[in-house]
Amino acid sequence: MCKIKQLGLVFVSLMFTLVLAACSSSTDNEESETSEASGTITVSAAASLTDALQEVAELYNEENQDVQVDFNFGGSGALQQQISQGAPADMFFSASQSDFDTLVEGDFIDESDSTQLLKNELVLVVPEGDTTVTSFDDITEAKQIAVGTPESVPAGEYAMETFESMGITEDLEERLVYAEDVRAVLTYVERGEVSAGLVYRTDAMTSDSVDIIDAAPADAHDPIEYPVGLIEDSENTEAARSFYDFIQTDEALEVFGEYGFVTE
Repeated sequence: MCKIKQLGLVFVSLMFTLVLAACSSSTDNEESETSEASGTITVSAAASLTDALQEVAELYNEENQDVQVDFNFGGSGALQQQISQGAPADMFFSASQSDFDTLVEGDFIDESDSTQLLKNELVLVVPEGDTTVTSFDDITEAKQIAVGTPESVPAGEYAMETFESMGITEDLEERLVYAEDVRAVLTYVERGEVSAGLVYRTDAMTSDSVDIIDAAPADAHDPIEYPVGLIEDSENTEAARSFYDFIQTDEALEVFGEYGFVTE
């Protein structure tokens, strides 16, 4: 009887030790998983994503304090050229499918590590309270119109496609003021330096100094889509993929929606 009790105690002791070991292993694994992503990543992103992406990054860092997300905002065409020429980047978030495709075709981005995440709308804005221009129908009344440089700014390319579709390109050619990105266009309009400008709805929504007076017909230009993908030669693939996965979560997409983006 005594031997049976001793065997029982040994068995209980052994089971307790195994449970402790399992818990310890589980804890170690969890700590390993949460600390897997660390260091700094650089995200090259379209200027129109500035406010939304910065807020999304703040949410991401609430659970990933060991990752520093640096942004390089600008025109998608200019960013594409920078990456093609070797500028450091871990992720590209473009407002232009063609610029994005250029990097895919050049093997800078693996198509399997990319997705089409957001959509936007092109709108006509004027300085707050200004009635010189009231819609695209009388845009030829504007003395100067700010648009992004078409060769490097997708919003500028969409603007030129819209003018061409409406048959007013020649009427506006000498009145166009070209800007380095869509945020610069918005600034020109806010300051009253131009009569009107074409920007994304998401950018216009960030300003109290402009009025949205019209929206370009969807069939007047190519679809305004935002593909995002990981750069093949990223120096921090773990952190880059961690952030890439996070921006596709419901939590992140809700933020993008609050800024006016259409989410898939």
